Amino acid sequence: KHSLVDILCLSICAVIAGAEGWEDIEEFGLQKEAWLRRHLRLEHGIPSHDTISRVFRALKPQAFERAFREWVAVLVERLGLGQIAVDGKTLRRSHDRHSAQSALHLVSAWSVENRLVLGQQAVADHSNEITAIPELLQLLELKGAIVTIDAMGCQKEIAEQIVAGGGQFI
Repeated sequence: KHSLVDILCLSICAVIAGAEGWEDIEEFGLQKEAWLRRHLRLEHGIPSHDTISRVFRALKPQAFERAFREWVAVLVERLGLGQIAVDGKTLRRSHDRHSAQSALHLVSAWSVENRLVLGQQAVADHSNEITAIPELLQLLELKGAIVTIDAMGCQKEIAEQIVAGGGQFI
């Protein structure tokens, strides 16, 4: 009954607003329904958390990620890149002491002008950002962009990769 586009847009908006599960997404939709209806069809109202969950279980994660990246690339092309800030952060409370799982560390590419995460790359265990940054940069169109990176990313190979992609670096 529900449009896939409606479910995906609702879910993305809810997660950006802090939703952490299917019930949170449904609750967000119910609270923001009037605003959402200005942008989405929502012919059958806000989907239930069970429906949202079923839709995401049916999606192939790699295919969804690829489609999402392509959509973001179109947005970036239309809006222009400007400055891309590359930085790594460790996600709070992402570790699990009982199973000896270390915290998740991600390197993100942030479009400053558009206030949009363009991509993220997990840092491998027992590694650092220096190995993840080149992998992340490979996913991005850097032509015309100014890429800023902190001291950890100030490596000749990374600078050469940015310049080879048509960008500049600071």
